[in-house]
Amino acid sequence: MLLTIELHAIGGQDIVVPLQYNHMVQALIYNSLDPEFADFLHDHGYDGAGRKFKLFCFSRIMGKYQKIGNEIKFQSPVQLIVTSPVERFCQSLISGLLTKNELRLADTTVIVTGIAVDNPRVEEEMVRLKMLSPVVVYSTMLRLDKRKYTCYFQPGERDFTEKVAENLRKKYLAVYHSPAPEGEIQIRPFSQPKLHVIKYKGIIVKGYTGILEIRGPRDLLQIVVDAGLGSKNSMGFGCVEIISKGRK
Repeated sequence: MLLTIELHAIGGQDIVVPLQYNHMVQALIYNSLDPEFADFLHDHGYDGAGRKFKLFCFSRIMGKYQKIGNEIKFQSPVQLIVTSPVERFCQSLISGLLTKNELRLADTTVIVTGIAVDNPRVEEEMVRLKMLSPVVVYSTMLRLDKRKYTCYFQPGERDFTEKVAENLRKKYLAVYHSPAPEGEIQIRPFSQPKLHVIKYKGIIVKGYTGILEIRGPRDLLQIVVDAGLGSKNSMGFGCVEIISKGRK
């Protein structure tokens, strides 16, 4: 399910957030959920072959803006897209957003002025996707001195595709409690990927935006659309929008 949420600043003021605002949007989402469910999601999540998934994703804030120093000033209203394959999550979020009189986004008090609900379906074994927030794919490795370091992969690299395919199959298991369908995943950048270096609560994260063409089993492609592409989806990475479909 895909939710397009419109947020309006009280008093018609601008919505001002720091350049690194992912954790603030994440907090707004968690604070809008039923507290018991929010605690479950934050502390546990859904199991997929030993990995825990929150199974939701969100876009960058969308609207007219200007960067001023270390801040972004958005002209009110703005839109935010949130996706999830979990009905309980979507219903809890909708209910919380519509019943709260006010929400906090950074230092701005906002209200929800609209929620559009959509259920985009993948109908074929190829889909072209626009990244609404950077996709993050990485592996943690060991140096010779046993210190850990993170290696990030770019769309078009073999490791990027292999890691995405592995992640998708684990997400499928977490959602449906059954093994993912067999079939190869192929990913091709349809535009030059753009690197983004984001700081999330002091941790540097590298991701890419652009347009990707993905081929594979339809049910796995649906997981991409619903739960996000790559890793760290609940931190605001890997949110996608279908821009075209086609047969394999």
